[in-house]
Amino acid sequence: MLHQKIAKLVNEQVNKELYSAYLYLDFANHYADAGLDGFAHWYEIQAQEERDHAMMMRRYLIDNGVRVQFEAIEKPDKKYADNAAPLAAGYEHEQYVTSLINTIYGEAFALKDFKTMQFLDWFIKEQGEEEKNAEDMVRKMQLFGGDAKGLYALNAELAARVYAPSATGPAM
Repeated sequence: MLHQKIAKLVNEQVNKELYSAYLYLDFANHYADAGLDGFAHWYEIQAQEERDHAMMMRRYLIDNGVRVQFEAIEKPDKKYADNAAPLAAGYEHEQYVTSLINTIYGEAFALKDFKTMQFLDWFIKEQGEEEKNAEDMVRKMQLFGGDAKGLYALNAELAARVYAPSATGPAM
C-alpha cells in the first residue's frame, strides 16, 4: 500500500496530466483556427501523450490499492496574441509539470518509497524529452516563423508527427 501522502500527490498528478491534455487541445484549436494544421496535429498528439501519462499513473494507483479520485478539469482560458504564444506557454507548462514530478519524487525519496521512485524514473526522463521538444518548438518558430516559406515548411514538418503509444512506460 502506498503512503497516503504519495497516493494523494500521484492522484493530483493524474488530474494535472488530464489538464495538460486539455491545454494542448486548446493549443491545437488555436492552430486549427489559424490554418496551421501541422501545428494543430502536433498538439493533438501531444494531448494524447498527456492522457497516456494520466492513465499510467491511474493504473499505478489502482495496482497499489488506491482508489483514484477524479476532479473537475479546469478549462484552459488563455488567449494567444500570435502563433508563437502557445509554444512559449507549452514550454512553460512542461517546466511546471517537471517541477510537479520532481516534488512527488522528492516525497517518495523522503519516505524511502523506492517502488514509487522507480515508477517515476520513466516520467523524469520523459519530462526531459518534453521540455527539450517544447524548447525546440519555440526556437524553430523564432527562426522560421516570421518567414512565410519557413512557417509553411515547419507546419509540414509538424504534420508528419506520428502518434506512438509508449511501449517503454514506467515499470509497475
